[in-house]
Amino acid sequence: MRAENGSTAATFGLPIDTPHLSGDSMTLQADFAQAQLDSKNLSERPDNMTLLKLYALYKQAGGDADGARPGITDMIGRAKWDAWDALKGTSSEEAMQKYIDLVNDLKD
Repeated sequence: MRAENGSTAATFGLPIDTPHLSGDSMTLQADFAQAQLDSKNLSERPDNMTLLKLYALYKQAGGDADGARPGITDMIGRAKWDAWDALKGTSSEEAMQKYIDLVNDLKD
């Protein structure tokens, strides 16, 4: 799951600007945006399972998995979709907090 720019845990398309949030949600959103930046500058590349967890939490922060599950020939896409789908029902706020916590653990 290495991004084109070589970062290990890339931003996967969730917009950082979410004007509908206020109060504590704005702080959470700011912390989430900072964790995204921090994930790109980790001293060591996380293992693939950790990268998959980061991806799933990132995607879940934008909502439940939707669309068709990738086919068996797309093993990476399927693993990513399955990891995201396993978080179905997790709130955006909870997913953001877990993402932040995981990135902070990886920084230590």
